[in-house]
Amino acid sequence: MATPTASPRVTAGARRAAPVTPRQLVIAKIVVFMASLYPLARLILFGVTGQLGANPIEFITRSTGLWTLVFLCITLAVTPLRRLTGRAELIRLRRMLGLFAFFYALLHFTTYFWLDQWFDLHAIVKDVIKRPFITVGFGAFLLLIPLAATSFQAAVRKLGRRWQTLHRAIYAIAVLAILHFWWMRAGKNDLELPQIYATIVAVLLGFRIVWALLARRKAARAA
Repeated sequence: MATPTASPRVTAGARRAAPVTPRQLVIAKIVVFMASLYPLARLILFGVTGQLGANPIEFITRSTGLWTLVFLCITLAVTPLRRLTGRAELIRLRRMLGLFAFFYALLHFTTYFWLDQWFDLHAIVKDVIKRPFITVGFGAFLLLIPLAATSFQAAVRKLGRRWQTLHRAIYAIAVLAILHFWWMRAGKNDLELPQIYATIVAVLLGFRIVWALLARRKAARAA
């Protein structure tokens, strides 16, 4: 899964940046992959050592949900970082980060579906309909599925221009994830963390809006 970019052009910063060797890129991918497994390793360690608290299911659900949001933010941050630093090779890490966002979303949903609801479809449907924060969270998860399924190069080639259109759904997913988190914490009047992540997502999406407007203005002047 990857976020689309507004333009394939290379920035001035990218021209000045020293190229990354294939070996360095492989090392970077390994480091990112291992670091991305930290939340899972932490949960396993806490489970083995009995540190999941009085309500282990709630702990796992909240942890996997928060890490899903973290990886969504990191994935969205790749394009701004690429533009600001001139490191075009950062794009090569975006697919992995996006897939980890889906992975933790899948763990989050599985924990709710299995450990919390014990596959009770009637209770799940009732929950999705009656509780807004679960409704938007479920919607975000459903939107993530086709993005993860089309993250691979074969899908990119097959879909062509439609691939980029499809993957723009990451923006809606990020907004829905923030709503899910916000409404879940609002019930306990604990909005400090949702406000932080809402600000991060707003800034990351704001970057894209500004760049799109600047590109449109430049194109209009050139015409």
